[in-house]
Amino acid sequence: MSLNNADFLRYSRQILLADVGEAGQISLSQACVAIVGVGGLGNLLAQYLAAGGVGKLTLIDDDKVELSNLPRQLLFSDKDIGEYKSATAVHKLSNAYPDCNLQAVTDKLAEHNSQTLLAHMDLVFDCTDDFSTRHLINLTCLQVKLPLITAAVANFSGQLFMVDMESAPESGCYACLFPQDSHLSQTCQSVGVLGPMVGVMASMQALLGMNLLLGLPVPTGTLLRFDGRAMRWREASLSRDLECHVCGGRVEPLRNQSRRPDPSLLREGGYQ
Repeated sequence: MSLNNADFLRYSRQILLADVGEAGQISLSQACVAIVGVGGLGNLLAQYLAAGGVGKLTLIDDDKVELSNLPRQLLFSDKDIGEYKSATAVHKLSNAYPDCNLQAVTDKLAEHNSQTLLAHMDLVFDCTDDFSTRHLINLTCLQVKLPLITAAVANFSGQLFMVDMESAPESGCYACLFPQDSHLSQTCQSVGVLGPMVGVMASMQALLGMNLLLGLPVPTGTLLRFDGRAMRWREASLSRDLECHVCGGRVEPLRNQSRRPDPSLLREGGYQ
């Protein structure tokens, strides 16, 4: 496979990068990616990936556009209120990026369809604001052996990390960091969020995902946290909880001790 002249012009700034080149751009064009949640994070993430030349995007969300979404979900406008987010996003992105194969799923991701929807993907992004759905995505990605990039925003705080038990089993999974018994219930409806905060984390998700699809080194076993007030990034190492009910017994332990998350991480909740 090779790029045509139009592709060279469109993606010229990326192709000029030594770490991308024509081969890297072709890799992006052959990638199949799922974005679960087309709210603040997924809205912007989908635009970056489609614009960057990712070949196939599946947007999964059963929510409909509301007036309160518009300040941070920039694909939507007043006339989209009441329409499915995933279908509306696919319609608009298809017009802007015709070379991207876009599919909308207006059903909620659930136990009965999660493997069917995600199993054939190369990469999954968690952009949801529902704690139980985040755990289902994590479990499904472990079951079908897919890398997962998850991000979240609440107030002026954002967090980002990757789950990839195939390449980095010692770093654990989402349930190691946020066990299901941690009783997180915050959403942006209850704690608030500033629009540019969502943009920061969506951009970081896109950057991490494209690096992964290009075969570049990516941080595994690392939790990245952004303080939007202080404009500072913080980094913490993650290790697998050997008592985790999801991944604890799935792989041989590479470290001698389990790690429960810092309670402050749980209080921040991490929803967008």
